[in-house]
Amino acid sequence: MNRSSALLLAITLIAPLAQAQTAPPADAPIQITLEGDNYVIYRGNTFDTTKIAKDPNPVVSAQTAFLSFVNVGDIKTLNGKAMKGLYSAQGPVAMPYRANPVAGQPIADLDFGGMMHCVWQILTPDGKYVGTIMDMGMVGNEHVVMGGSGAFQGATGFHETTISATPQRQASSSEDPANRRKHGGGTFKDVFYLYPKFRPSVIATANGPAIAHQDGKLVTTANPALAGETLTLCATGLGPTTPAVPFGQPFPTAAESRVNAPVDVLINGKPFDVLYAGGTPGAVDGYQVNFQLPSGLVTGTVSLQLIMAWIPGPAVSLPIK
Repeated sequence: MNRSSALLLAITLIAPLAQAQTAPPADAPIQITLEGDNYVIYRGNTFDTTKIAKDPNPVVSAQTAFLSFVNVGDIKTLNGKAMKGLYSAQGPVAMPYRANPVAGQPIADLDFGGMMHCVWQILTPDGKYVGTIMDMGMVGNEHVVMGGSGAFQGATGFHETTISATPQRQASSSEDPANRRKHGGGTFKDVFYLYPKFRPSVIATANGPAIAHQDGKLVTTANPALAGETLTLCATGLGPTTPAVPFGQPFPTAAESRVNAPVDVLINGKPFDVLYAGGTPGAVDGYQVNFQLPSGLVTGTVSLQLIMAWIPGPAVSLPIK
C-alpha cells in the first residue's frame, strides 16, 4: 500500500487512537553502544582570555587539579551501524583524588576523578537527528543516564565508563578547537543500558493490530495476510521525523514526515524490508510503516515486532494464509 492509499485507513481509524503514548512493556534494558574518534580533552589552563582557542597548533596540557575541562569526540557508529554525531562532556573542575597522592593531587579514601556531565547527540549518516542521551557521574566510574530526547526521549538507565582503545588527546584551552579533526585524538566506546520511557508499538484496534492490506482493509483471522504481500501498519513511538514536528503536535498533511531513526519490522525474529516509515497526517504520535512480508511463510500465525533505533516494541500476532 502506498502512502496515499493508506491515508483513509490511517486518518479515519488510526489517528484518533494515536493521541496518547502507550505504556512500555516491563522489559529488560536495551543496550546501546556508541563508538567514535577524534577524542580530545581540552583543559582550562589558559587564563589570558585573548589567547583562548587561538593557537592553530596542537598544545598539550596534563591533568591538573582545579582546572575545568571539556571532552569532545565524533560519533561514528551505533551498535555497529554507521552514524554521526557529537560526544561532549564537561566538568567544572578536574579533581584527581587519590588514596596515595603525589604532590598536587587531593588525598581521599579512593581514586576518583570528580564529576562530569555528558551528552551524546546522534545523527544519521546524512545528518538527520535521531536522538540525544544525557548522563552525569564520576570520572572513571559508571554514570546515571538522566534522560534523553528524540528516539531516546525520557530514557533512564546507566552508562559504563568510556573505553578508549586509543587514549584521548590532552590539549590546552589555548589550542584552536576548530582544528580538532585535523590534529586528531583518541577513540571512545560507550555502552548504555537504557529503560526507554516510550517504545515503538503497533496500535491495537477492536479487531486486532492495526495492520492493513493494500486495499485498506485490516488483516484479521478472517482476512489474513499473504506471504510476500506488502502491508501497512500503524504505530506509535517512532520518534523524530523530517521535517521536524514539535512534540505533542500533529503531523502535517501537506508533506511526508519520514522517520529519522532506523525502523525494522521483525517477522518471527528476522528483519524484513521496510519500504516507508513516516508520520500519519493529522495524528499526534501516529505513524505509518509500509513493509513487505517474506515469501515462503506457511499458513498460520507469525510474530511481528517493531524496532526503532534499536528499541524493541511488544510483539503482536499476524495471521497468514
